[in-house]
Amino acid sequence: MSFLISDAYAEVAGAQNPGLIEGLLPFAILAVFFVLFVWPQHKRGREHKKLIESLAKGTEVVTTGGIIGRIVEIDDNFVQLEVNDGVVIHVQRHAIASLMPKGTYKTRKKADNK
Repeated sequence: MSFLISDAYAEVAGAQNPGLIEGLLPFAILAVFFVLFVWPQHKRGREHKKLIESLAKGTEVVTTGGIIGRIVEIDDNFVQLEVNDGVVIHVQRHAIASLMPKGTYKTRKKADNK
């Protein structure tokens, strides 16, 4: 009986030697995952951080909620956006999604008033 058990262990021990491809496959999957998912996300994060740092008074922006406005005041954490004549809202800095071309805010205001 012990003769059969030792044969089974010998077969399992022989099967534990993976080849080069089987040994590198998990690393290749991790590398593909990093290139497809992690790297682009970090790149977007760095670009958004640069955008937030470049904000200045008078810049026309769009928030993540889709509100278009012009920056009238800015501090470390919050931005005051003028969204219409005399209407100012407070928004967190990181809620700014993108910059608008100069003059977009004025043309939008003219279109709303017609």
